[in-house]
Amino acid sequence: MVTPLPTVGDPIGRAAADWWARLRDPEPSDETILQWLTWIEADTRHAEAYEAVCRLGERLQNVDAVTRARMSREVAVAVPRRRWLAGLAVAASLVLAVLGWRLATTPQYVASERYASAIGQDRDIRLVDGSTVELGGASSLTVRYAAARRDIELDAGEAFFTVTHDRRRPFVVAAGPVEIEDVGTAFNVRRTGDRVVVAVTEGRVKVQSPGDKAANKGDAGTELRAGQQAVYEPHSGVFSISPVTAAQALAWRDNRLEFVDEPLSVVIANVNRYSRRPIQIADPRLGQLTFTGTVKINTIDSWIGALPRVFPVQVSAFADHVVLNGTAK
Repeated sequence: MVTPLPTVGDPIGRAAADWWARLRDPEPSDETILQWLTWIEADTRHAEAYEAVCRLGERLQNVDAVTRARMSREVAVAVPRRRWLAGLAVAASLVLAVLGWRLATTPQYVASERYASAIGQDRDIRLVDGSTVELGGASSLTVRYAAARRDIELDAGEAFFTVTHDRRRPFVVAAGPVEIEDVGTAFNVRRTGDRVVVAVTEGRVKVQSPGDKAANKGDAGTELRAGQQAVYEPHSGVFSISPVTAAQALAWRDNRLEFVDEPLSVVIANVNRYSRRPIQIADPRLGQLTFTGTVKINTIDSWIGALPRVFPVQVSAFADHVVLNGTAK
């Protein structure tokens, strides 16, 4: 069904176009985004009008300059010039007024923010919708907000999310090939390359792998409840699910890294997020060994020194890095 959209003369249409222009700023303030979210939530028609303006604005970016200029002149008197950038929003409002448009199904992002933490340093982040993120050492993520959804991309490392639930705007975390959708919850995500570990400490989440999306056209996945953990292994393409305690899932917040039957290559990659000297695995075969245990962040050097007691490795420590080699048989 096509929803009739407000024209440029309608207050909602004018407000939607105004917000479109304000949010074209490359770095909109948190206050601006919060005001926009408040406006969106006030009336379902607001989101509909805004999504339509975004879609049309994107479409009109691809028309030639002559066409944009002509369309802009035709309606220049209808809208204050100071609110329109390069005539694009004027053109969008013209098309809204004359033709209307079907609502976009692709989210149009109005704000994008990237957060990162240094090696050995955690970081607390409060998002504009009230959700919070605790970012582990040497981790990074990108936050993108749209009228109909909230998208987070965990580029690397680890993060704990406490989500302000809003069923009208899903909160979705992408970690490599895996998608995690909030169903009212708090959860931890650790990404090491394309290997992803998701642990739920409160509520529920839905996790999807590429295989889930292909088989179910993206409308199904695996639901995890509090006290469950899913590990996605890229070589198998499936999740393995096991019980987990909140203490285990969030050990990194207490300066401990805990691992259960994880490849040594994955362990070293995560230890490196906190180590003052990066550790290198010179022999690829060592990376396939599995490790179960705890690494205390403040005693990493001691843990490295004890590795030869557990694995057939030789540790070579230098001023600025450490190298692990296999021992000769």
